[in-house]
Amino acid sequence: MGLRILSVDRAGLGASDTNAEKSFASWSGDVAYLLRHLGVNEAVAIGFSQGAPFALALADIGLVKAVSVVSGQDELASPGVLSQLPEAVANMVQLAKDDPERLEADIAAIATAEWLWQMIETMSGPQDRAFYAAETFAPLYRRALDEGFRHGAAGYARDTRLAMAPWPFRLEDITCPVRLWYGLADTSPVHAPDFGETLSKRLPNSKLMRLEGEGSAILWSHADAILEDLAGIG
Repeated sequence: MGLRILSVDRAGLGASDTNAEKSFASWSGDVAYLLRHLGVNEAVAIGFSQGAPFALALADIGLVKAVSVVSGQDELASPGVLSQLPEAVANMVQLAKDDPERLEADIAAIATAEWLWQMIETMSGPQDRAFYAAETFAPLYRRALDEGFRHGAAGYARDTRLAMAPWPFRLEDITCPVRLWYGLADTSPVHAPDFGETLSKRLPNSKLMRLEGEGSAILWSHADAILEDLAGIG
């Protein structure tokens, strides 16, 4: 497809050093520096699950020319979305608004790679659980989770705090093309509860792509279609 894929470990995850001041702005600055270092003049971005706001943050500053949000988290703290959430998730989002340091500390105290694996299994429907447990996929997924917690839970806890709190940018101001990909059998309570409907209305140049009978694993099960589409609009 003529694409070069860069998979970046955000600060505190994987091979990247921890940044106690990590924010959407610092993340965008890191990616801007990386692209300059590599001599990359044009880029597009994919944000999966909790990675959605981090991809959209790059679009907000004009660093990427198109974004695909795949099984992505909506701005859960926005009133129209908050009212659609299960009570347990809504309580976490409210804590991210009222006492973000407390939410971050609570998550840092319990999160591990195994904990996240169990949470993903619990929140996923039968189709996704079967996909994630497949012998061709599970070892790679588990290795990625282990790598993500190499520095402990602080990086993941900060990312969750940032993603669940009100985002510091307006979706209505993002003018580049944004594709929203959702499987209608996705049962995760921390993705978009309306399968991208609210996101599509807030993003002025978006297209909503919904797949019947598919769950959250579409990043991998439909990778070719997602990448081909992104290459075409990018």
